[in-house]
Amino acid sequence: MKLELYQIDAFTDKTFGGNPACVVPLTDWLPDDMLLKITKENAVAETAFFVDKGDKIHLRWFTPEIEMDLCGHATLATAHCLKSILNHSNDKIVFETLSGDLTVLVENDLYHLDFPSRMPVVSELPEIIKKSLNIQPKEVHKSRDYVLVYDTEQEIKNIKVDRQIFDQINLDPGGVVVTAKGENYDFVSRFFTPQASILEDPVTGSAHCSLIPFWSLRLGKNKLNAIQISDRVGKLQCQNKEDRVIISGKAKTYSIGNLWTE
Repeated sequence: MKLELYQIDAFTDKTFGGNPACVVPLTDWLPDDMLLKITKENAVAETAFFVDKGDKIHLRWFTPEIEMDLCGHATLATAHCLKSILNHSNDKIVFETLSGDLTVLVENDLYHLDFPSRMPVVSELPEIIKKSLNIQPKEVHKSRDYVLVYDTEQEIKNIKVDRQIFDQINLDPGGVVVTAKGENYDFVSRFFTPQASILEDPVTGSAHCSLIPFWSLRLGKNKLNAIQISDRVGKLQCQNKEDRVIISGKAKTYSIGNLWTE
């Protein structure tokens, strides 16, 4: 079977920046084991598969290991694929997902993702995570992911994770986000996933479902500019809206091709 395959860099306006995601359109769903095989072969953090149902588009996200309940950068990549490559007619795209209906509003070259808010609550850090970090956080919070709060942006840049220790914990489907108030942005972050083929995720839209309400309350503002300071760097425009968050960013197409399944 021949399928279309698009690789798109999300949360960036430059190729080789942001977070790469593969997007595969389908007419009908393939078996889950085949979706996982395709994702492993793509060798990026997430592959998005979608089936256009007319009024809604059924969207699913896979890492090389598991199906995810929510993924920001692959959702943005899918919206970009639909609008800029496949000529989708509507500027409002509705995705049917494991996290409910998600809307992406397209405005020129900016994609506004309407996602659920996940305010983290005060928590305790598991000993394995604590031992794996070279710098300890000042605060520990948790929603789907552990949210570790630090004093400075420089600390976030300097954080190192001992993978041998870190991989002893299983947080499926979550991870660990480290964050601090930014110097030139409202806040900065980095994201790590234990037992994943890619330890540090370049840009993590879903983590901002927690970071946005947290920093909105902490900074006393509903509109924020954020940057994920991985090697590839990702920029996000954020808005807090009670039980929802708006995560906005740009995308660049990297490659267009085909894949063949058995």
